Amino acid sequence: MNKKWEYYESDNEKIEEISKKFNISNLLAKILVNRNILDSEKIKVFLNPTRNDFYNPFLMPDMEIAVNRIIKAIESNEKVIIYGDYDVDGITSTTVLKKYLAERGLEVDYYIPNRLEEGYGLNKEAIQEIIDKKYTLIITVDCGISGIEEVEICNRNKIDTIITDHHEQLEELPKAMAVIDAKRKDNEYPFRGLAGCRSCL
Repeated sequence: MNKKWEYYESDNEKIEEISKKFNISNLLAKILVNRNILDSEKIKVFLNPTRNDFYNPFLMPDMEIAVNRIIKAIESNEKVIIYGDYDVDGITSTTVLKKYLAERGLEVDYYIPNRLEEGYGLNKEAIQEIIDKKYTLIITVDCGISGIEEVEICNRNKIDTIITDHHEQLEELPKAMAVIDAKRKDNEYPFRGLAGCRSCL
């Protein structure tokens, strides 16, 4: 497979102007120029974002369903497990969500598959283990968008599943209680490039 490298022609004058105006390195100024972030207000938000600059997460389909289900799990102190991924994004997602839920009074378990033995995503053996341990809710982070069969197994065993992922969906979505993914075809969230650890929040 032949690969074609593409690169931006540098607008050195604009890079220098932004670098001086915002007291940032030429490298950072170049990133802003390459991303076409040239307006002063947009540059300020990029360099120093606040929570007020975030998009409304409820623009993502199923967000309200997921939030309400997690609140119910917290109030009932349910047995909940986070199903992560073995890569940096998956481990970060698992850690962030586990800490967040613990701060709200819900101690949850987690499962990260073995990369060599289990591979990426949900797998039937892990799901069976989760069933055997009588969990009532699985929250996936950085995986699950393609776990159609595994979610069906959960449904048959009365385990609710919330998928949080950032990978492209297949033609069919898993029949989970909620599927949160900025790359869903029916998504209205303005930014599709979220990392897994942002999708899980």
